[in-house]
Amino acid sequence: MKTQKTDVLVIGSGLAGIMTAELLSVHKNVIIFTKNRLEDSNSYLAQGGIAAAIQSEDSWYDHFLDTLQAGCYHNEPEATQQLVEGGPDAIHRLVELGVRFDRNDDGTYQYGQEGAHNRARILHICGDATGKHLIDTVKRRVLSHGLVQEGQTVVRLMMSRGRCVGAWSIDQNGEWTATYASTVILATGGLSGLYPFNSNAETITGDGIALAYEAGAEISDLEFIQFHPTLLVTEGKSSGLVTEAVRGQGAKLVDQDGRSLMEGEHPLEDLAPRDVVSRVLYRARQSGKETFLDIRGITDFEKKFPTVTRLCRKGNIDLQEGFIPVSPGAHFTMGGIDVDRQGATTVPNLYAVGEVANTGVHGANRLASNSLLEGVVFACEVANSILSNMCSVPVERTVQWSDLPVLVQSPEFSSIQAVFNDHIGIERNRIGLEKAVRWFEGHLTNTVYQEFPNLQDIQMYQHVLVGALVARSALERTESRGSHYRTDHPIEKEYWRQKRIKRRKRAYEPVESTARP
Repeated sequence: MKTQKTDVLVIGSGLAGIMTAELLSVHKNVIIFTKNRLEDSNSYLAQGGIAAAIQSEDSWYDHFLDTLQAGCYHNEPEATQQLVEGGPDAIHRLVELGVRFDRNDDGTYQYGQEGAHNRARILHICGDATGKHLIDTVKRRVLSHGLVQEGQTVVRLMMSRGRCVGAWSIDQNGEWTATYASTVILATGGLSGLYPFNSNAETITGDGIALAYEAGAEISDLEFIQFHPTLLVTEGKSSGLVTEAVRGQGAKLVDQDGRSLMEGEHPLEDLAPRDVVSRVLYRARQSGKETFLDIRGITDFEKKFPTVTRLCRKGNIDLQEGFIPVSPGAHFTMGGIDVDRQGATTVPNLYAVGEVANTGVHGANRLASNSLLEGVVFACEVANSILSNMCSVPVERTVQWSDLPVLVQSPEFSSIQAVFNDHIGIERNRIGLEKAVRWFEGHLTNTVYQEFPNLQDIQMYQHVLVGALVARSALERTESRGSHYRTDHPIEKEYWRQKRIKRRKRAYEPVESTARP
């Protein structure tokens, strides 16, 4: 087994992770681990923009109210204020790094409008390629500093006397590495890749949540998984995302007969919150209807949305006809590893940032284009917190290796996805959730510990563990709120307002009645 040492180990290569690494690298030695290529992240795929209240007629408070309303008031208010107040500074910092947001001919920013925003406040890059250009800009900087180690999959966090001191990983050749670090930052993304129909990079399967849980960190709000209404459908499969900005430009959701699907469903109709739109499309498709985006009212569509255009051409969809076949699919994880407002988890020396972290800013349903904003704002908070503690505790050179848990009989990955799809999807109920709990927890009871098992077996264990955590949390919350919709409990209940389902290894807290400090 190889060994190496660094001040900071960042696990994950999305915008939040590499932004944090870039900010820290001026003062500390930093290593970034990514499972495959640096570009394999949800941030890189993000077509939507970044929300910020920077127009004179806009305000952080308006952005704050929109975020709370979309999140069904499950948001942590102080963290949410921190997010939206940090919007203008986040844009300024990105511009300083070389990011070029789309502008009008007179040099002013172009602003787009997306679902549940009361005004246009979304900044884009090259129309619908915001994430790619953000990653490319920051990527050039971290690559020039030699921070990135591609093809490293972390399989366990190193723990010593209750604190995190590094991680064990396997590379693409099967070689193990022990990396000792004074600080470890999880930036691994969410868990939507565990659903068969999703918008995520294929590497996003809940690894960071499993790693943190096994290390004893607190996990919360895993029942809240956002489904994006408009994933592109080709040959019955998801083949990319159609950004919400298309509806912001006037596209309408219709059935195969051209009838509006959102009329009468919500005051904002096609720009309603994502959970509302997703359920309408889900029910339409369950009743046998086909669902489309009618883009005939958008001029210069190919110029405004080059990424969507490229995806449609790849899928042999004729944009001249004016209809794009779409369907809802798993998109974003609101819950995750509990962190404070500086990104610190409940395990000393372990931080989390980006989608893997539960900062509390998204509540029960993320407001469109707040995810990239969260990545930048909280990357700065994490970096500032770590840099303020320049006298780090020295890294211990030896940590005893212990066997890793694996399943006696690993299920096929497609079987795991089927359970997620069938029982923990857009609409849920007690019977289905109990089936999911029994299925996942039944596999976990057949767990053994092996020394240096193969990577696939380790990952299957993590997938099943995350499935059990999500299913149990969804079963526990007996109401409907935002992205968590129970057909047997179809309304929000005051009892559940601001209550969080939390879990730690060998410990379970069913609810927390007040917002976190």
